[in-house]
Amino acid sequence: MSNAMNHDQNASEGLVARDLVMTYGRSPGQTPPALGGVDLTVLPGESVAVMGPSGSGKTTLLHVLAGILRPTGGQVLWRGRDVARMSDRERTTLRRKDFGFVFQQGMLLPELPAVENVALPLMLDGVSRRVATRQAQPLFAPLGLAGLEKRRPGELSGGQAQRVAIARAMVARPGVVFADEPTGALDQHTSAEVMRHLTDLAAHTGAALVVVTHDENVAAWCGTVVRVRDGRVVERTTRRPGVSVAAAAPQVAQ
Repeated sequence: MSNAMNHDQNASEGLVARDLVMTYGRSPGQTPPALGGVDLTVLPGESVAVMGPSGSGKTTLLHVLAGILRPTGGQVLWRGRDVARMSDRERTTLRRKDFGFVFQQGMLLPELPAVENVALPLMLDGVSRRVATRQAQPLFAPLGLAGLEKRRPGELSGGQAQRVAIARAMVARPGVVFADEPTGALDQHTSAEVMRHLTDLAAHTGAALVVVTHDENVAAWCGTVVRVRDGRVVERTTRRPGVSVAAAAPQVAQ
C-alpha cells in the first residue's frame, strides 16, 4: 500500500500523459492520428528513451509532452497542472524554467561564447548577464568543458558543442530535460560520451530525462525504454541503465 501511495505522490510531481491523441490536417477522421491514445508517466529522476521507426509518432509525443504542441485530445499533466490548458505565455514560461531541451544540432547561437550560450535561458528570464554567466560557469568542469567558456560554437568540436547544449538545458535546474536525437550527428564514441554526461548530470540534479532516439546504444543509457508504433506505446522495458535492451525482459503494452 505504501509503495502505491509513494508512486502516486511521485507521479503528481512528475510528467503524466493520459490518453493523448494528436491529429493533423482538416479532416482528422480521414487521417491516421500521429498519437492514438498514449498513456505515459515519467517520474522525477527517471530516464526514459522513446524509440520507434520513422513516422511512429515519437517526436510528436516529445513535442506534446514538452508543451510545444497542444494535443487534439487527452491531457499532459506537469506537477498536477494540465499543460494543454495553459496560456501560450504560461507554456513559454514553463519551457524556459521547468523544461530543458537538447536538440540534434545543438542549436547554439554562433555569435555568443559558450558561457553566454549556457546562460541564455537565465538572461531571457531577466537575470543580468553578469549573474547569469556566473551561475553558468560551474557547469563547465563537470561536463569536461573547463577552459572553453569563451570559445564560440564554431571553435568547438561536435561533442563539445553538444555538451554546451546540455549545460544550457540544465542551467535553470529544470524538472524535465527533453532530448531529441541528441547524438544523431555524432560518431559512436562521442555519442557515448555525450550520453554519459547527459544522464549523469540529470541524475545529479534529480531531473527527469526523456530522450527520443533510433539508436539502441543511446537508449541503453536510460532506465526505461518506451517503444512507439503507429502512434501508440506498444512496449515498455525497465532495466538498469547500461544494460542492453535485448537483455531486458519487455513489458508489452496491452
